[in-house]
Amino acid sequence: MTVRMASRKTVRSGFLLGLSLATMLSGCDMAPRYKPTPLKLPENWGEQGVLRAAHPSDDAIRSDWWTMLGDPELNQLEDQAMRLNPDLQAQAEAFMQARDVAMEAKSHLYPQLNGMAAGEKYKGSRHRLWRGAGSQGPVYMSSEQYSATATWEPDFWSAIRNKVRMSKQRTQEAAAQYALARLSLQAELASDYVLLRGLDAQDAVYKDSIRYYQTAVQVTKMRLAGAIAPGMDVSRAEAQLYATQAQETDIKAQRDVMEHAIAVLVNEAPASFHIAPTTRLNFAEMQPPVALPATLLERRPDIAAAERRMAQANRAIGVSRAAFYPHITFNAMTGFMDNGFDLASLSNSMYQFGVQALLPLFQGGLRRAELQRNWSQYRQEEDLYRSTVLDAFQEVEDNLTRTSRLKTEAQQQSGAVDAALRTQSMTMALYTGGLTNYLDVVVAQVAALQARIALVQVETRAVDARVQLIRALGGGWSRAELPKPDKIMPFHPLQYGNLRHAKPLAGIDTNADPASSDLTGQGVSKTSQPLDRTDTPR
Repeated sequence: MTVRMASRKTVRSGFLLGLSLATMLSGCDMAPRYKPTPLKLPENWGEQGVLRAAHPSDDAIRSDWWTMLGDPELNQLEDQAMRLNPDLQAQAEAFMQARDVAMEAKSHLYPQLNGMAAGEKYKGSRHRLWRGAGSQGPVYMSSEQYSATATWEPDFWSAIRNKVRMSKQRTQEAAAQYALARLSLQAELASDYVLLRGLDAQDAVYKDSIRYYQTAVQVTKMRLAGAIAPGMDVSRAEAQLYATQAQETDIKAQRDVMEHAIAVLVNEAPASFHIAPTTRLNFAEMQPPVALPATLLERRPDIAAAERRMAQANRAIGVSRAAFYPHITFNAMTGFMDNGFDLASLSNSMYQFGVQALLPLFQGGLRRAELQRNWSQYRQEEDLYRSTVLDAFQEVEDNLTRTSRLKTEAQQQSGAVDAALRTQSMTMALYTGGLTNYLDVVVAQVAALQARIALVQVETRAVDARVQLIRALGGGWSRAELPKPDKIMPFHPLQYGNLRHAKPLAGIDTNADPASSDLTGQGVSKTSQPLDRTDTPR
């Protein structure tokens, strides 16, 4: 009795010691401490442009930043694109798949349990080889069994947990990529809409010039009829008229193509989509809030995605380091087998259990090469991260310069338009009075038309520069919107229902709007009505 009790204590002590050792070893993290190289950033932007000095709390851009342009129709189009754009919905599904991959990685931390049931029946030939004449041996045999198996890999070196962390970081990267796709869609739609309205304004200028040139043709014909002007004047006036009409037709073609592009962005077939034209640009003076250079790292989704890739490369080093240590697996199986259905008898029970430890001894440098490659990939991601930051700074500086210079250019071009229109009026008056030739009139008309078109183009580019500046500053996104690591898993291990769609996370929902399958736009609810702005001042 004493020996048996001592034996039990020894087994219990060994089990507790093994469990304690496993717990201690499971805390070994082979990944190096993640600490990205800090970047020394400028204190301010080189080109101030439209930015102004402000308090740190003023540097937040609204998530619906396009509303600052003051165009209700653009607001409705942006809302429609955010709900229905197929590319954005596909990016949401990519985020969902990244969450599922993280769940797959985490599943390896748990014991893997499997059940099995089988039944078989055999019949042998009565005249088979070595079955003697008159043998009474059985020719029928049946076998029924059921069993359960369990395998578990204790994560002594944190290889599995580092893979889980990598998957979570990859999910955060997917969330940043979704934010980048959403921002790109918002900016592309706003930019296309601004360009469309710029083409409308150019078309209005051409129409106004065509009316003026038609009057000029009538004047030259009247003077020709009165024998006070040569027929060459009529030809010049008609050439100017027809050339301008051709230019207006080209502008209409450009507008149609731009309208088709907008239709695709808002999930409508171009044939069923139309935006009523206007005559002038009528956007509010958008004043982007100030953003300090240091905050750009937290505002740009592409920078956040690059940083998450760098974190994944750091964890990959830990996984490759863990491959140098023993790979240990526990397995067990138990069940019953009989040739009938009396399976629950202990005499028909069976079991097996074991442990396996695999230690790489010599693999020709395979593990070392993998570790060195992962270190190199980490340094590569560091370089790409720094490159992404530099590109972001360039985009901001470029659009600050464009915004500042185009504002000045628009003021200068406006003065050129006023002077060209005065010259056009004076030369036409002189020609009507017989004090100059029609060639001077044509030159003045060409200069006036070119000046007016150039002014519309500059004003359009100035609005677009503000849109691109908002995009370069992150469009109201913040790194705080990335999903938290403990919220990433789409379901818990014992959940077996509601698996078609996971609950929305970080504002990303894979439940498509029912109107997304209607490409005619008939099923889209209009949140706002476009204004009639044909007579609004420039």
